[in-house]
Amino acid sequence: MTVRPDGLRADSLSDLVGRTPLLRLREVTRGLPPQVRIWAKLEGFNPGGSVKDRPALRMLQEGLRSGALRPGKVVIDSTSGNTGIALAMLGASLGFAVELVVPSNASVERRQIIQAFGAKVIESDPLEGSDGAIRLCREIIARDPERYFKPDQYFNEANPLAHYETTGPEIWEQTRGRVTHFLAGIGTSGTIMGAGRFLKQRNPAIQVIAVEPEDSFHGLEGLKHMASSIVPGIYHEEELDDRIPAPTDEAYDMVYRIGREEGVLVGQSSGAACWAALKLARTLDQGEIVIVFPDFGDKYLSTNLWRGWGEIPRPADLPSL
Repeated sequence: MTVRPDGLRADSLSDLVGRTPLLRLREVTRGLPPQVRIWAKLEGFNPGGSVKDRPALRMLQEGLRSGALRPGKVVIDSTSGNTGIALAMLGASLGFAVELVVPSNASVERRQIIQAFGAKVIESDPLEGSDGAIRLCREIIARDPERYFKPDQYFNEANPLAHYETTGPEIWEQTRGRVTHFLAGIGTSGTIMGAGRFLKQRNPAIQVIAVEPEDSFHGLEGLKHMASSIVPGIYHEEELDDRIPAPTDEAYDMVYRIGREEGVLVGQSSGAACWAALKLARTLDQGEIVIVFPDFGDKYLSTNLWRGWGEIPRPADLPSL
């Protein structure tokens, strides 16, 4: 995968994918021991606005290399939104039509962004979540298999490979090899598998910890409760050191805190990762914890994250600047 240099010019859109900043969280971490730090990888700085730009690019590149993706093919996949945005964006850049199967309860913003890139949105049953989108996508392909190229993010090894080649090395470089714990939410599991694999190879003592919803009925859009879901083929639980279940309400409350205290607007999965990191940090005397903020929160302003989940202060309740 091509990674852009530290400059302001890029020869193609793909050169802008990756090299996202690492931000130290200082306010929500108050009260932790001074030798325990939490760093957030801000994947919203990718051109498509999320961590999914990395695997989407790598999967399309592999499809082109193998010949499975060629002129006339339509790119299709199931997605809760961010991979769809990445595929729609890159498909437009590369000249391929894109169709995406999305649960109908995915945020309005993400569906609109996908359509703005010229891609077709096919809605699946909201009650079946991402698993329902997977099943419907398979049915569509079965009707006309020669028409489609399916990146198949849940089973394509190019997904974790993208993070092995870019996300992991970036974290290692940005922390100067001092990272002690790596936490990421699990949806497809590509981020935790690929970046975790790289970091473990550099230092086997690094703890690789997955963050997942506390139960099957949750409001953490984009994350999978593995025990009740179709398990991605790229997911290998034996490579993890631990898993931390995150409750929806606490994850939402953390989103509000991150926005008000750190000045970073994030989504539900970022709130879950930060909540889990703080839970872990309180058990440590020292450590350099890196978490992934998969995207920014502007794609969720129409969702229950901001409508009906938790109390959001009115302007009069906020401290004056």
